[in-house]
Amino acid sequence: MKNTLIAGLALGTALALVGHAGAQSRDQIQIVGSSTVFPYTQAVVEQFANESGMAAPVLESTGTGGGMQIFCGGVGAQTPDITGASRAMTESEWELCKTNGVTNVTEILLGYDALSLASARSGADLSVTKAQLFQALAGEVEVDGEIVPNPYENWSQIDSSLPDQPILVYGPPPTSGTRDAWVELVMEEGCEAFPAIEALEDDRKEEVCQRMRTDGPFVEAGENDNLIVQRLTSDDNAVGIFGYSFLFENQDTLKGAAIDGVQPSEETVASGEYAVSRPLFIYIKNDHRQAIPGLEEFVAEYVSDEALATGGYLEERGLVPLSEEELKKVQETATAGTAMENPS
Repeated sequence: MKNTLIAGLALGTALALVGHAGAQSRDQIQIVGSSTVFPYTQAVVEQFANESGMAAPVLESTGTGGGMQIFCGGVGAQTPDITGASRAMTESEWELCKTNGVTNVTEILLGYDALSLASARSGADLSVTKAQLFQALAGEVEVDGEIVPNPYENWSQIDSSLPDQPILVYGPPPTSGTRDAWVELVMEEGCEAFPAIEALEDDRKEEVCQRMRTDGPFVEAGENDNLIVQRLTSDDNAVGIFGYSFLFENQDTLKGAAIDGVQPSEETVASGEYAVSRPLFIYIKNDHRQAIPGLEEFVAEYVSDEALATGGYLEERGLVPLSEEELKKVQETATAGTAMENPS
């Protein structure tokens, strides 16, 4: 890619960029971050390129945590302009950003997604509680009042109502926001059902409730959720954890599992009945807005009614949209480039 010296910037932006050694401009927007946000951003990339005739942004799926590390690495053309996140930026990530001079950042709430547990349509139906999922996936569990290494190898060993098949769950690695959300919304809540775990001291309880098993039944499958989808369609025993959008896009070959008696759907996620949902975000480096061609226009496309509103093309991809009032606030924030003061 041909690089040219930054010129014609507003003074504040120029100072911010030139203050970093070797900062040069480029002709393509660079975006990193969450694998869950990836398909939504990809749709905006396609729409932007088709409508504007400008170069399509370069989009990389790095996971939420990995994207934050890269995004917060500094200001300048050697760093990305936007990162996607399936959770809000953490305080430690914000401190990293500030340490590296990334202090002018706009946080955009896109809408809502759910965590889904899915399998091939040809596989067994699965309806599980959060407590049963904890028993299936935790490194340590409670058995007869004792905390022991997880002994469960089959779903039916946990409860006779569950399928008599091996526990084989493909899921995200620790760098993924999906993993963070799964631990918070499923594992930590599921472990509350077990008195011996609840009685542990705080640090030990946190360790038991959060640590996923590493003995085989849970497999870290990387940041590419499409690879999980491929594995599910080739193995009827396999189950996958990913954002609802991937289940939505692959519902011809996959089916969702009910969690606590509720199936994932746009309606149950929007209503809150399906209690494994989370907000999705993008973060924009405002010091790049005037330096990188098309960045302002791309942000405008991302928050447009055509993309984010009810009936927009991102809802068609599985995003649960914001209310009209929420969307209006988001659009005003994005247009003004309002800088966040602290993480949400």
